[in-house]
Amino acid sequence: MDDIKLFEAKHVRTSWNVEEEQWYFSVIDVVQILTESTNARKYWSVLKTRLKKEGSQLATNCSQLKLEAIDGKFYKTDVATTEQLFRLIQSIPSPKAEPFKLWLAQVANERLDEMQDPELTIDRALEQYLNLGYSESWINQRLKSIEIRKELTDEWKRLGLKEGQQFASLTDIITKTWSGQTTREYKVLKGLKKENLRDNMTNTELILNMLAEASTKDISQAINPTDYNESKNVAKQGGEIAGNARKELEAKTGKKVVSGLNAKTFLEDKNKKL
Repeated sequence: MDDIKLFEAKHVRTSWNVEEEQWYFSVIDVVQILTESTNARKYWSVLKTRLKKEGSQLATNCSQLKLEAIDGKFYKTDVATTEQLFRLIQSIPSPKAEPFKLWLAQVANERLDEMQDPELTIDRALEQYLNLGYSESWINQRLKSIEIRKELTDEWKRLGLKEGQQFASLTDIITKTWSGQTTREYKVLKGLKKENLRDNMTNTELILNMLAEASTKDISQAINPTDYNESKNVAKQGGEIAGNARKELEAKTGKKVVSGLNAKTFLEDKNKKL
């Protein structure tokens, strides 16, 4: 399960390994936060070479996972467990080392707590969005969208589809069909990089995206596609339902649904009105 965690409003790509019951964190993202380097990738490359020369197991034991990059595609990325990151932090002089260690421990503990009580996941998400300044109506839509998204990915897993590239490709089809934008184009329109697209949607955008994903899931369960290619057709059908709703709404209001508004913009506008 891939996810993005926030440390001081900065994004860290993560992946939860169900069998091992532990998080894997993007090393590049962590290095970027600790060093504030303009080229975290190069910093890590130099540091990794130095650690190998010193005989450190950290550099040689780092795993690689396919994580989503800024361009919306998935690339192999060096990742490390919580334990490995604690050792890595010792090799990087940074004033953020101690607060980052505390954050790592918190992330690990929260996941274990959530496995015992799944409602904690929703409670923590609600608290985080409130702290960021989102309205309660938007938060309700966002939490519902998380539920609908999980139902869809569970359906894809049931069909034996592959997480990562196939999930991303099907999501792209749904998004393109209902909004007229690929996921990458949508992010560019909103001026996003690593930020989560759904966290930067308006209420209406969220509702239509939910309709597209819920429709895709319902159609998939009804016709039971046998392979990835058939699932692509289902994704398009689900997206068309929301796409038609978008076009009808735009015809009635004379306003475009898909916009360049992002969280930073509409949260700043909200604060100005207060």
